[in-house]
Order: sequence, then C-alpha cells, then structure tokens
Amino acid sequence: IFTESQEVVVNVPRWAVWAAYAVPLCVLPSSLWRVRAVFRDSACMAHAEPWEPYYVVGLSAVSLGAALLTVGLVRPWGEVFPRWIPGLGGRRVPVLAAVVPALVGAALLAALIGYGVFLAEPNTVHPDCPPPKAASLAGLCYAPLLAWPFLLVAVTLAYHRRRTSAGTRPAPRP
Repeated sequence: IFTESQEVVVNVPRWAVWAAYAVPLCVLPSSLWRVRAVFRDSACMAHAEPWEPYYVVGLSAVSLGAALLTVGLVRPWGEVFPRWIPGLGGRRVPVLAAVVPALVGAALLAALIGYGVFLAEPNTVHPDCPPPKAASLAGLCYAPLLAWPFLLVAVTLAYHRRRTSAGTRPAPRP
C-alpha cells in the first residue's frame, strides 16, 4: 500500500512499488550523460547538425517521461484518471489501455537494447573530437538501462493481475 494525499492503491506488492520507482532511476544516469555531452563537449557538438543538440535533449526528456509513466502502474492515477483531465477525469483507466502500451514499450526497449548491445557498430567520433576520456563512466551511466524492460514487464504484470482479479476494484475517488 502506498499513500499520497489520503489516496491508497490496495494490493500493490511492495516489490512492484520499488520496481516502478527504480525505472526512472535507471533512466536518469544515461539522460544526464547525454545532456552533459550537449553542453560540455563543445568541440564535438561543433561538428553536429544544428538539430542534434535539440534531439539529444529531447530524447533525454522523452526517456525520463516514459520512465515516469511506469510509476502510474502503482499509483492512483494509473487506475483512475486525474480529475484535471477533460472528459476523462474521475473515470477508471481501462486495464488494457495501460497494459498494452507498457508491454509494447517493453518489447521495443528490449529490441533497442539488444540492437545497441549486440549489433550496433562502435561509435565513431569525428577526427577533431578528442577520444572519450570516460568511456567506462559512460558505460556505467548506460548500464542501468538494461533493467528497464524487465522492470517494466514485472510492474505491468503485477498491475494487470491486480486490476483483473475478482474482488479487487480501485477505491472510488472523493
């Protein structure tokens, strides 16, 4: 059980809460590493296309946003739409509306990670750019991403089990 503002989601296993909150923490280091590269590696960014810094910052923001959605699988706003959403506020979130995108996202993440780990060409650097001094630090920043699809699948299955079991319905919102 996790509470916030007197709202309770019942029957959420403690491990699922921990796993849901671990997802954004797994994504944060790589996002910060990418943003750092935009602002700190000016020699390399000088050779980048004009849109690339925006892409890198946007990728980091979208990644963190997607990771934060995992928290909704253990929070009240993952079961009942918040009241501030026009037309949907106060209504129950359909189970499949949360489960299907989460599982598709986990499959895409696993495919991207598999590609990045096993099939991608080594990153080539422009000749004027200094070689990465902290390659091992970059690896440490990206390593937690390996857990993201697995944590997402686990939390999603717990959400599905909780929401579809007989007798467990979300508490009505006042």
